[in-house]
Amino acid sequence: MIVFPNCKINLGLNILRKREDGFHDLETVFYPVQIKDVLEVIQSGVGTQESEIEISSSGLLIDGDASNNLCVKAYDLLKKDFPSLPSVKMHLHKNIPMGAGLGGGSADGAFALRLLNDKFHLNLSAEQLIHYALQLGSDCPFFILNEACFARSRGELMEKTALDLSAYQFVIVNPHIHISTAWAFKNIFPAIPDKSINTIIQQPVETWKAELINDFEKPVIKEIPVIGEIKQQLYHAGAVYASMSGSGSTVFGIFKKDISPVIPFPSHFFVQTVS
Repeated sequence: MIVFPNCKINLGLNILRKREDGFHDLETVFYPVQIKDVLEVIQSGVGTQESEIEISSSGLLIDGDASNNLCVKAYDLLKKDFPSLPSVKMHLHKNIPMGAGLGGGSADGAFALRLLNDKFHLNLSAEQLIHYALQLGSDCPFFILNEACFARSRGELMEKTALDLSAYQFVIVNPHIHISTAWAFKNIFPAIPDKSINTIIQQPVETWKAELINDFEKPVIKEIPVIGEIKQQLYHAGAVYASMSGSGSTVFGIFKKDISPVIPFPSHFFVQTVS
């Protein structure tokens, strides 16, 4: 069975407070974007009490030990509760830039949960899959629903929004600079905003530039000025809204579909236009 995990962007991101468990309460709108990885799973044996999974990859180079891959962790989580889950082989083809604020790894883990649930008829509900996904990471629950959502708490409390951006296209730009999420959190000052993202997002897109903010942008741009330069280039090319996604380093611009922006980004940048 093959699935195609897509990435996301954050339309606004406010960090509200630090929690006693060490995580942060936030609010954001997750919006799915159709830049995709490819994940294939095939059965390789019968179920045993031992976790038996092989994973291979292609495309973008994935750093680190394979046991830390969220697809492997997704299998291990389900194996604990479903001991008869068969052994599997996974192959992951990476297209989504990593450590980029696009949630590519989170998408892979969440789609692995969904795929295993479907392939092996585990009959888990969306709510149950969200519970497993949160154990993988704060962004993972979104990819169980994979629809535009206003998200709160760690990101797992989600309300679907009727936001319609079908009249727009997205230019996604990643300069291949890795930004540590832990560093980003250490350099922000949590606060309750004057106006909720859920309110702003219901206004015309043309008003977002003045009000829709990603709290991570200011410290990241101070540390890595090229992020701010990318944002300004997108606005100069006609974007109605531009912002960094997540804790960076990806920046996106929202353009009307009748505009064909031509922006001279360096050749080593990841640049993709998505309708």
